[in-house]
Amino acid sequence: MLTDVREHLGRTLFDRVAGPDGPAIRARIHGTPGPRWFGPERPIRAVHGDASMFIGGISALLLQSLHPLAMAAVAAHSGYRGDPWGRLQRTSTFLAVTTFGTAEDAQRAVDQVRGIHERIRGRTAEGLAYHAADPHLLGWVHAAQTESFLRAHQRYGARPLDAAGYDGYVADTARVAEALGVLDPPLDLRGLSERLAAYRPELRATAQARAAARFVLLRPPLPLAARPFYGGLAANAVALLPPWARAMLRLPRLPVVEDIAVRPAGHVLTRTIRWAMAPPPPPADRPRRAAGRSSGP
Repeated sequence: MLTDVREHLGRTLFDRVAGPDGPAIRARIHGTPGPRWFGPERPIRAVHGDASMFIGGISALLLQSLHPLAMAAVAAHSGYRGDPWGRLQRTSTFLAVTTFGTAEDAQRAVDQVRGIHERIRGRTAEGLAYHAADPHLLGWVHAAQTESFLRAHQRYGARPLDAAGYDGYVADTARVAEALGVLDPPLDLRGLSERLAAYRPELRATAQARAAARFVLLRPPLPLAARPFYGGLAANAVALLPPWARAMLRLPRLPVVEDIAVRPAGHVLTRTIRWAMAPPPPPADRPRRAAGRSSGP
């Protein structure tokens, strides 16, 4: 019965993250021979293949929303309200392909995203122009995402890395960022911290950002039975945010509650996801597949 529960939970989570084509996409990513951008030893594989990404991804969305131009582009063009799961599945697939897939498939995925970014243009409610392919705007999205995934892995990863390992992770993500059009992405922890600080004067919580936070945290399109599980992930995503980001989004900080209840719940939830989504052991007469399976496609 426990096996049945595990299989059902794992299949449900995978379907949400990867979509109906998830099994075929995963088979292509991990089964296609050829050179990769990142070898099995690279830190990006450890971070992006870990269940902590479920928390880091929510935190990244909240942090990224604080740039008014980025948030305006998301609100007008991403369809995050009408098709939130589709957006999640596309993002998950992109991360999986660029992290674990062949170099050819990774480049193809990057080229597709760059083509989409090139077409996304508009103006904010205040009349400021934005273009999704703007290297400076891409730089913010990249830095916020890298910071969020890194912080989640430090706190909830199955095997957190040392400082050198996280420096390597930042350097690995820079490879993808440059391919997407980011100029001079940070290459280590210090550079990432300095880059985030440099963006601070541009950040503020617009009405669109606060609406997105309410949608992500309070109104997820989930059945009632799944909302407590998601609520635990969301609470930990908020707890990961830098204090200044939480203040901008008017998200309260309750240190005692977070230490006693929220953070322990985050460890339980990520361990549960890891247990549910672990690949089954190979048959005794077949060699085990090389490491590198991710919690997404």
